[in-house]
Amino acid sequence: MRRHGTSRTTLSWAALAAAGALTLGACGGGDGGKDQPAPGGALQTPGVALPQLNGEKLEVAAVWTGPEQENFGKVLKEFEKRTGASVTFVPAQDPIVTFLGSKIAGGAPPDVALLPQVGALVSAVQNKWAQPVGPEAQAQLDKNYSAGWKTLGAVGGTQYGVYYKAANKSLIWYNAKAFEAAGVQPPSTWKELLTAADTLSASGTPAVSVAGADGWTLTDWFENVYLSQAGPEKYDQLAKHQIKWTDDSVKQALTTLAELFGRKDFLAGGPSGALSTEFPKSVTQTFTGGDRPAAAMVYEGDFVAVNIAQTEAKVGTDALVFPFPAVGAKAPVVSGGDVAVALKPSKGAQALLTFLASADAAAIQAREGGFISPNKAVDLAAYPNDIQRGIAKALIAAGDDFRFDMSDQAPAAFGGTPGAGEWKALQDFLANPSDVAGTQAKLEADAAKAYGN
Repeated sequence: MRRHGTSRTTLSWAALAAAGALTLGACGGGDGGKDQPAPGGALQTPGVALPQLNGEKLEVAAVWTGPEQENFGKVLKEFEKRTGASVTFVPAQDPIVTFLGSKIAGGAPPDVALLPQVGALVSAVQNKWAQPVGPEAQAQLDKNYSAGWKTLGAVGGTQYGVYYKAANKSLIWYNAKAFEAAGVQPPSTWKELLTAADTLSASGTPAVSVAGADGWTLTDWFENVYLSQAGPEKYDQLAKHQIKWTDDSVKQALTTLAELFGRKDFLAGGPSGALSTEFPKSVTQTFTGGDRPAAAMVYEGDFVAVNIAQTEAKVGTDALVFPFPAVGAKAPVVSGGDVAVALKPSKGAQALLTFLASADAAAIQAREGGFISPNKAVDLAAYPNDIQRGIAKALIAAGDDFRFDMSDQAPAAFGGTPGAGEWKALQDFLANPSDVAGTQAKLEADAAKAYGN
């Protein structure tokens, strides 16, 4: 399948260094008064004009659940307040393209959908579901976004999407008490990570909580190892299926990943426990249990903070973070994001895109934590703590020099479907990390079928 727009994103190496310095510098700062946003944040004076939509009803679909959905609901409430429209959130299932296809076939598409994969955006355009961005939303994009993020939301040179939410998916969050008890320091290389994992596990606390029940987290593990080890050129080639998954670079990355996944004592609950652990639990079990949590570390993006907030742990004191360790010469930073797309040619849908492209909307969700916006007009004071501010600042500082999550660039059948394609192959790999060749063969067979080459 021919990919449109720019390649998926990894933040620049310079931005990585900035992210590391900012994030680690914030870790010891606690969550005192200086970490709190200014009262009212950026919401005191609305900066975007919206039409009156009294009596209009809108539906917005996304795969978000739990606190993430609740926090987005506050954004929709503000839109309702300003426009007079009534907005209903529609929970979607993965793959969202299939979900939307059934809604459209039934004659009831949502007005706006937030798509978690570039491949889903391309599919929506190819299926003639998506509406081009209107002039008001385009004006907000031109004002608030770098060219790279705008291009990611375009297909065939036409702007269809607004990247409302971004993510730094190269962070490892850790339980400060568990690290202190074991005498472990945050590692900066893969070798140091394995050494730390060995020390932690020997102390009685499994090193890592892996959300193996959610295949997307495993693709993120692979992408970070692959990018750092194989480098950005190979990363781009594999993302487009210009090289095969049977390539030696994939073999090397899987073999490296097996150094962690292959140690049963490193994983909370062992391989079977990891495979039954969904993402939210992978986080909460790392930050509950006092000085004996289920694991000392959990890998995933800045949005982990949302789930930490469901525990008694405090980001910046109990829950700290370090950049994904360097496997090769350079440490990786993989980025992801959710793009808002209008599925109906309505005034309300375009107004919501305009709002989501504004700093007003992003500041609301930024205040809640676990959210990073690619909108460069968002006041950093809107973020609730120094860690979130540091991550957001590094993202904006990267400008157009970034790459996106590899699996999100792939056709949904390969990179975005539960129980199939890359998700399933890597779950099988987690169950049996010694079968590198078999995993490669399965990945290549599924990729060739999905990409059509």
